[in-house]
Amino acid sequence: MIASSIKTFGRYCLFMTRVFRTPDKWRELGRNILFEISKLGVDSIPLTIIISIFIGAVCTIQMQLNIMSPLIPAYSVGLATREILLLEFSSSILSLILAGKVGSNIASEIGTMRVTEQIDAMDIMGVNSAGYIVLPKIIGFVLFVPVLVVLSMFMGLVGGWCIAYFTDMISVENYVYGIQTMFTEWYVWYGIIKTLFFAFIITSVSSFYGYYVKGGALEVGKASTNAVVCSSIMILFMDVVLTKLLLQ
Repeated sequence: MIASSIKTFGRYCLFMTRVFRTPDKWRELGRNILFEISKLGVDSIPLTIIISIFIGAVCTIQMQLNIMSPLIPAYSVGLATREILLLEFSSSILSLILAGKVGSNIASEIGTMRVTEQIDAMDIMGVNSAGYIVLPKIIGFVLFVPVLVVLSMFMGLVGGWCIAYFTDMISVENYVYGIQTMFTEWYVWYGIIKTLFFAFIITSVSSFYGYYVKGGALEVGKASTNAVVCSSIMILFMDVVLTKLLLQ
């Protein structure tokens, strides 16, 4: 198993050297990047908004139900909800969710191109198929993912505000005061920096598994599953490493 993992990692590194070769046509690369931003990034906005609102609301409810001590100030609910969203959910957990949506989409798309011999046709024509197909996906998603992170942070706080406004669990004044109290700007940048690494992992790993598919439609499905699983594991591993480096 260890030898197989090392071999796979070596193939991944060689694949990345092909992906990041100098493009033949920069204008074509720019058009493809804009297309991938729309397909991978903009199309993920509705999912990001819905999930963030509900997670923010759930965090607020749970904090309020579990912080019942008179020794703990009421605004702690807003403060705790903000810290959960900024430090972990809007970066790590959101990336795990996007690994399922974006990663499976990339792996299945490229895998289908492989089994239908579209990639072979590009190679025969002398086109760097890895760079032409994969590089715009990596650049496009990495460029757009900070928008998704900031949007997730904001909508999560809005979800908590909705609980305060539409229920009597916590007053709006205490909640708003809590999300303003002891605010650390670095936590926002911390979440954005982490997600840049996660976006690269999602796109590159998924592209790798899709690019080297062998067989037919069944293998494309397996490659998509393997891409999501491997991306999720790598995201969790990098989360530990980056947290140690950025917050020590």
